[in-house]
Amino acid sequence: MTLPYGRTAGLAMALGLGLVLSGCSPIRDRQGYFVDEALISSVQPGVDNRESVAGTLGRPTFVGQFTERDWYYVSRQTRQLAFNHPKPVEQTVLHVRFDEAGNVASVERSGLEKVVAIDPMDDKTPTLGRERGFFQELFGSIGQVGTAGVGGQTADNPQ
Repeated sequence: MTLPYGRTAGLAMALGLGLVLSGCSPIRDRQGYFVDEALISSVQPGVDNRESVAGTLGRPTFVGQFTERDWYYVSRQTRQLAFNHPKPVEQTVLHVRFDEAGNVASVERSGLEKVVAIDPMDDKTPTLGRERGFFQELFGSIGQVGTAGVGGQTADNPQ
């Protein structure tokens, strides 16, 4: 059975369009700690210590840079469409702070309000000072550097 040319072309276009549109489906990704509300709510200040927190929540995503008394559990869910950059959809940062004895002093939770988007200005870095062209950069130092013996101190002519 042979299909007419128009029907074959239409079928090929429909398959091609389906292939192109399938590349536009959003990609969801989850990174970091898997948040379990029951486990997080079971960590209580003044009751738990390092060992019980490690047993309940597991190892932290990272420990504080300046002190070992701050533990952070970070979870992030992102969405990406085709070749765009991933955008955060949901984020949870659980900050467990311990006192000097190793007991839980506080448990703080934050979310997407801590996410900051940084947009670069242009392809040039703004700097203070003069804007010099190519030839000014290349030939601008001619005559700026003194030669020995001209207006300066030499061994024959001490000033």
